[in-house]
Amino acid sequence: MTYAPYRIVGEDLPGRFVVICDHAANTVPAAVGGGSLGLRDEDMQRHIAYDPGAAAVSLALAEVLGAPAVLSNFSRLVIDPNRGEDDPTLVMRLYDGTIIPANREAGPEEIERRKSLCYLPYHDAVERVAVLRDDPVMVSVHSFTPQLRGRGLRPWQVGVLHSHRDTRLAMPLLHALEEQGGLTVGDNQPYGGHLPGDSMDRHALSHGRPNALIELRQDLIEDEAAQREWAERLALALDAAVAQAQV
Repeated sequence: MTYAPYRIVGEDLPGRFVVICDHAANTVPAAVGGGSLGLRDEDMQRHIAYDPGAAAVSLALAEVLGAPAVLSNFSRLVIDPNRGEDDPTLVMRLYDGTIIPANREAGPEEIERRKSLCYLPYHDAVERVAVLRDDPVMVSVHSFTPQLRGRGLRPWQVGVLHSHRDTRLAMPLLHALEEQGGLTVGDNQPYGGHLPGDSMDRHALSHGRPNALIELRQDLIEDEAAQREWAERLALALDAAVAQAQV
């Protein structure tokens, strides 16, 4: 079978929102290490390889919004699409205490090869979907582990990440989620805002498109019912945020 580094669902749907999922899959293409990074299967099921639950939430969210979704089909350990092309963490050699054997000797030539195989086609697909709309609103869905090794429990159920360069959507979205009640919502938590060259920088900030990156705690989106519930909660909050921001 021909390998495809991305999946597009609903490309022709008319909605303004474009839902993307950078870390949707733990796939290792056959062209990279024969389909293996040298890790145990249980490690490839961990958050170090992808964002568990994020793909299902992205698809459900896109369905509720009547919007397209673009999902990656390669592990973040192959190459991370949510990093700039010159970011030193583009291909990780060590992640949350785990050495990535196939990446230890990955030099500039191998990184460029992985860019051509996975990274660039994915970003080309995102941009192709975005430009079909006159006024796209970019929403990126991720998930985070409740606890990293050697660190404390994270208290947030959901986080909204944003750049100081454009908070038009992010801040109303954060407030809309808080107003749903019963949530601890992270403002640029559990991670800081966007990095230079990351997906939101590439597809939103550099084009002046309203945007937000949503982080969901993985233990809250483990099954289909929970994924659907969160998709509906996020859709309500996003609609309210766009109306309030008047973007």
